[in-house]
Amino acid sequence: MSSHAILKEDESQHFSPYRADGKLYGFVCIVTGATQAIGKAIVHELAAHGAACIYACSDLPSDPYQELADEVNALWPNTKVIGYPYGLKEEDTLTLIDDVLNSWGRLDVFVTSSGLLGPASIAQTAPADLYKTFETNSMAPFFALKYAPPAMAKTTPKGNYPNAAPKDVAYGSIIVVSSVASTYGGCWGPAFTMSSHAALGVVHSGVAVLKGSNVRINAISPGQIDVGVSLQGMDMRGMSNQLPPSDLQSEEVRRKIIGLERAGTAKEVARVAGFLASGFSSYVTGANMVVDGGASVMNPLTVPI
Repeated sequence: MSSHAILKEDESQHFSPYRADGKLYGFVCIVTGATQAIGKAIVHELAAHGAACIYACSDLPSDPYQELADEVNALWPNTKVIGYPYGLKEEDTLTLIDDVLNSWGRLDVFVTSSGLLGPASIAQTAPADLYKTFETNSMAPFFALKYAPPAMAKTTPKGNYPNAAPKDVAYGSIIVVSSVASTYGGCWGPAFTMSSHAALGVVHSGVAVLKGSNVRINAISPGQIDVGVSLQGMDMRGMSNQLPPSDLQSEEVRRKIIGLERAGTAKEVARVAGFLASGFSSYVTGANMVVDGGASVMNPLTVPI
């Protein structure tokens, strides 16, 4: 990109990534896994930043989309939340992006927040389990990297909807929510570790893929996050949970191995997503934002559970 193009973006009052206040007016966003704890918090965060529209996606058709939309609209009435069943497959991604462009003429942020633990041990892990975790944890980011950037290149005049703003230059942000299992093993089980490593690989390879597009790609790797999941009655095959339950750690263990001495919250992960979506991170791409309270640098030999 030429210095002239950068200057043009910097001077554009409508180029939201360069807004001094970090607001996302006019932005059209996609969030997968939007009815899980972290995805739900990210939908709230993007709405708080002023996004015009958020497609709240889940692979479960029965998920409470309307409940989420009502929650968001009670706080941020100018953000339209659209519940969207999304099967995490290539054809689903293409259909979703087509729907977004046909309805809004633009796409600005694509957050892949769907996640699946998989079985906790190698003995429990069948090839089908491994395929399922890869589909959820790393194929969804791959499809976002492959198909979102051309849509993010679309420019459009100002619409007639709330929080509208024109898009006069191409830009976009792809955000991959993974886990600290993206960089080391032992967080839960082998399928979770392998597929999380692959998700971070999508981000690292994406920087070269996106050269010249003005689209950024970054990862968020949460550590021990309290997402309301308990060991009581938990599916130990990990096929209905995104992250290990926080009560795998006792309060004593947290004080010993986490710098901030506590589990994190979904809202704290969402704030990082808001940063990566906004202009506050306009020179950040290919990064892995570790959100673990300092656990991995307090004692790298101690796994976060």
